[in-house]
Amino acid sequence: MFRFVVVAAAIALSTGHALANGHGGGDAPPPKPEATTAPAKVVLTKQGPKLVDLKGMTLYYYERDTTGKTSNCNGKCTESWVPLPATADAKAVGDFTVISRNDGSKMWAYRYRPLYTSPADKAPGDANGNATTLQWQVARPE
Repeated sequence: MFRFVVVAAAIALSTGHALANGHGGGDAPPPKPEATTAPAKVVLTKQGPKLVDLKGMTLYYYERDTTGKTSNCNGKCTESWVPLPATADAKAVGDFTVISRNDGSKMWAYRYRPLYTSPADKAPGDANGNATTLQWQVARPE
């Protein structure tokens, strides 16, 4: 008799979950709007705070990117400096904005400075791109 009660309770609970998930009629609750998350975060290093992408890779900015609306790193430049991509429907969040590139793609900018990663960085925390030229700087939350 006890087993019968346990089995009946298990069936009742699983049926309740199925009904709650919209399988038993009635209107399903509307989907929740997705929260916009920033495309980067701040990490503290011995050299001070810096911006990294969501994988922990160091982000850089280009001294020639001055308008806040475009990137001056196009074509062959993107082989050495990879733009931080944004989806076509990405929206600005906090100090992060979205800009259009010459090829029509979108990329993220921080305080209107386009952000890039460097293929010279092999692991999270590396900042090897900073040593390649003085025109590229580690992005910092300043």
